[in-house]
Amino acid sequence: MLNGAKLACQQINTDRKFGIRLNPVFCNPGSDLSAYAPAVETLLMQGINHVVGCYTSSSRKEVIPVFEKRDALLWYPIHYEGFESSANVIYTGAAPNHHMLPLVDYFVRHIGRRVFCVGSNYIWAWESNRVLREELAQRHGQVVGERYLPVGETDVDCIIQAIFEAKPDLVFISLIGESAYSFFREFRNACEARGIDQVKRYPIASCNLSEPELDSIGRDAMEGHLSSSVYFASIDTPENRDFISRYKTAFPGEPVPSAEAEAAYVAVILLAQSLRDAGSDALRAVKACAAHQRLSAPQGEISIDPSTFHAYLTPRIGRSRKDGQFDIIFDAGRPVAPDPYLINSSSTLEAPWLRPTLRIVP
Repeated sequence: MLNGAKLACQQINTDRKFGIRLNPVFCNPGSDLSAYAPAVETLLMQGINHVVGCYTSSSRKEVIPVFEKRDALLWYPIHYEGFESSANVIYTGAAPNHHMLPLVDYFVRHIGRRVFCVGSNYIWAWESNRVLREELAQRHGQVVGERYLPVGETDVDCIIQAIFEAKPDLVFISLIGESAYSFFREFRNACEARGIDQVKRYPIASCNLSEPELDSIGRDAMEGHLSSSVYFASIDTPENRDFISRYKTAFPGEPVPSAEAEAAYVAVILLAQSLRDAGSDALRAVKACAAHQRLSAPQGEISIDPSTFHAYLTPRIGRSRKDGQFDIIFDAGRPVAPDPYLINSSSTLEAPWLRPTLRIVP
């Protein structure tokens, strides 16, 4: 995320079409949840009105009251679980109808309807699994098991044994960081020890698996996993090839850019365009201009929905390869309107008339 934001600032400050210059101030709370709100307070007290950041949903929840109190704006760039709205947040990352719904439809159609959920014990996993459970139930599927690990926990033996006992068609993981990497490795090893082809018998799907994380998993266990995202480095467009080239030049030796790097890059570019059009950094003026922003991003066309201040994005599903990249096996082909509360959405793979609708009767 930091790399993506730095790359965007570099581009803005050298490209005259933006007409502004950004002087970024960086702050790292170090994944200490209690440090996020004080860090934001410090930034805002310096006169900063716009912050791009937060990865975890827990950190976002911690800082939103500060932005509301100080009347500043958080640009939240990352995919998230939805079911949230704040007048002081612009959500430029994927909403649940961009990643959860396409993934559920894909595995129901191509893999099976019995799912075992494994997640880190915090908001992202709880809500992701809730959405999956409800969407799966509408398709006559079933969650056959649900387990959570403390963030950072790597002892996964009991969970792996529970999966073998439940015999699901698919494993959905919403683990983060080292917990996820350990699970991928240990589950692959456990399957091999039993003579099981893990990719075929127990495929793993996720909404937060990206290319640099494949490197962290390791070559022996990185292949064959499904990831639902709006960005993969393997997207073959001029905009993405240019983005990857500039990213590699700016950060030599780094892995290819992840969905998180591209998301932070997009958020900073949208912020810069909004500042330019507003001619001010005042929240109301910038937010009014943000509602009309469009961008030909590395991932494709993006615009901001003025009714939700979430982004129109193009859903995709990838399958990981041994070389640390993804084959894109599904592409919606067009930007999809954000639906953070899943009120209006049918998934990109499902006809709208097959999904129940909400009617308000006076």
